Amino acid sequence: MVTTPRDDAPIDIACAGVTKTFCDFWMRPRVRAVENVDLEVRRGQIYGLLGPNGSGKSTTIKMLLGLLQPTSGRIAVLGKRPKDVQIKKSIGYLPEESYLYRFLSGRETLDYYGRLFRLERKARRERIDMLLEMVGLEAVQDRPVGEYSKGMQRRIGLAQSLINDPQLLILDEPTSGMDPVGARQIKDLIATLAGRGKTVLLCSHLLSDVEDLCDRVAIMYGGKVRAEGTCDELLEQEHATLLETSELPPPVVEEVRTLLRRHDLALTKVQRPRRKLESLFLEIVEQARAEGVRTSGASSGGEVAEFLSANEPVPDDAETAAKGAESPVDTNLLDSLMKR
Repeated sequence: MVTTPRDDAPIDIACAGVTKTFCDFWMRPRVRAVENVDLEVRRGQIYGLLGPNGSGKSTTIKMLLGLLQPTSGRIAVLGKRPKDVQIKKSIGYLPEESYLYRFLSGRETLDYYGRLFRLERKARRERIDMLLEMVGLEAVQDRPVGEYSKGMQRRIGLAQSLINDPQLLILDEPTSGMDPVGARQIKDLIATLAGRGKTVLLCSHLLSDVEDLCDRVAIMYGGKVRAEGTCDELLEQEHATLLETSELPPPVVEEVRTLLRRHDLALTKVQRPRRKLESLFLEIVEQARAEGVRTSGASSGGEVAEFLSANEPVPDDAETAAKGAESPVDTNLLDSLMKR
């Protein structure tokens, strides 16, 4: 499921020496939440940001969204500074808690967010129809979201984060509260979006989700990035070798043991390979569905919405100049960040 973005793909998130210190009432440094963080996320990449509670993940996300100003260091998001209003229309954000208006229905919720992005009525209606089908909530679209389960609220929250067809998607615990079927669907959706050229920053405590999805991972603790790289680089065990073959009868296993002893080596484990519990669960559910067994709640969802295509929402210098924009793209910002 992991994709491999091009090495020459544009850099959508760049952090260089970013530090955030919170001060008390008298402006004395109290807590250093983030310290000297360097990050680089390229277009089309799924980047995992991991760490226990209090490690600095949420503060980092707030700085990327322009909600907090770093104490020192520099940040570029989609080629601009995070506080630049022009990039807000190109970012989708799903917070850890689904902050929804509980008396609005699912459809009304998506219509509300579509209006915030000033989408025309026809475009809103078309996108809402596609998103509701995509996240499997078309059957309950007229129910107040306050009556939704937590998993269903996460689904409508994900749909609202996509209503503007963002280039950059920041997801904080996207599968929280979902059953394994819903979690697999959301993971497949995230992988599809990345395949269409969208950039995803994924924060999750479910390490299996990160391992399945992410191209690169940064592990934070105490406000610092303690490890960064691909999952293969971080998880590879250097002092062990895994051999996989068809089932071996006991005499062959004994021959292998004898051969290894000649080289002063030992066969430490012999076992049958195991499948993941998730795959067994999904197989049983799919079999029940094929037999026509019905269930209540959200459905399995449909195809990815057609409007969620690869796009270039942030204009380049020539386009910006032609339109007379007041805040041109800073094309040298990423270069200067990376040269520091």
